[in-house]
Amino acid sequence: MRILYHHRILAADGMQVHVRELTEALARRGHEIRFVAPEGGAGRAQAGKSLVSRLAALRSHLPRALRELMEIAYDRRAAGRLQAAARAWRPDIVYERYNAFLSAGLRLRRTSGLPWLVEVNAPLVDERKAHGGLALDRIARRMEHAVWRGADAVLPVSDALAEYVRRAGVAEERIHVIPNGVRLAAFDDLDGSAIRDRYDLGDKLVFGFVGFVRPWHGLERVLDAFARLGRPDLHLLIVGDGPARPAIEARALALGLDRALTVTGVVDHAGIPSHLGAFDVALQPDVTPYASPLKLFEYMAAGLAVIAPDRANIREIVRHGETAFLMDPGAAGALEAAIVTLAEEADLRRRLGAAARAEVEKKDYTWDGNARRVEAIAEALIRSRAGERKPAEGGDP
Repeated sequence: MRILYHHRILAADGMQVHVRELTEALARRGHEIRFVAPEGGAGRAQAGKSLVSRLAALRSHLPRALRELMEIAYDRRAAGRLQAAARAWRPDIVYERYNAFLSAGLRLRRTSGLPWLVEVNAPLVDERKAHGGLALDRIARRMEHAVWRGADAVLPVSDALAEYVRRAGVAEERIHVIPNGVRLAAFDDLDGSAIRDRYDLGDKLVFGFVGFVRPWHGLERVLDAFARLGRPDLHLLIVGDGPARPAIEARALALGLDRALTVTGVVDHAGIPSHLGAFDVALQPDVTPYASPLKLFEYMAAGLAVIAPDRANIREIVRHGETAFLMDPGAAGALEAAIVTLAEEADLRRRLGAAARAEVEKKDYTWDGNARRVEAIAEALIRSRAGERKPAEGGDP
């Protein structure tokens, strides 16, 4: 099957990991993939700075409305590139990663009749309105709903996120929930000894976090729990960086726990498994209520006991006391209590970690599994479209 993959990602973060891992898994199944993407974005062979990436670096200095008009202008340009790629290569399907102000796939669907799958990772209009605002929110909402309603298949990453898609008027038979995943082999037989040596962790009990550290993660509370326990063998290892780092370091200093904290800075994704091998307990302190956290699947694949928030989207993946330790992220002392429990109960740590890994294997929370799911959806669409080129209804964006 020929898959024309369209996205608008520039950042080298979890989004890029998702694109790379899924498309590589599809390629392993014998499918051909071609990308239409910003130069330097995921899936592009060339990483040189293009006009698109230079504008992205400058956009934070521009008025919000102008930035959003630039996104709309990019969408028009992307639509032309996507049309040209489809004419030249003649794909069997088009796969698009949804983004705000992006309707290029819808335009191609209307003119070509090609089956069109849209992956949705967040309700971006709601998200952007909540975090920073939108100047052109009515246009963004109209485009979002038109894209979701016009797709042959919509692939939200959680059932909680699927509720947003349903409320937009998408028929249930077009919605297929496909969560994030892992490449299991990367997390087999992990040896964290080199990482423990590098950061002089010795035989300490390591509570670890991977990712971009934000204030709402509440990682300072981990240090509060350490202070409450008064155990010198506890250590917080943060694999990543972010705006909350100064506050965390200040809290450690104020508590006299600066030697109980290590912040590695940004680590390439290929180095994450070895760092997880140095963890005893993995931390997912909070999430947005619709996310399918990549790090949660990686923690589970590594066979780690995980502390995670008791939210509906997390309960889609794990069960409290069986495959993770869930706590109320809004309740005072809940994270600290979870840390105390897992610090003191080694058998519980081992049991949760083993069950988490087994759950990943049983439910096939893998990129190869996701590739099979996408393949099945795409092949069903191709069969149903045989001899038919009637465009899906979507309305004007």
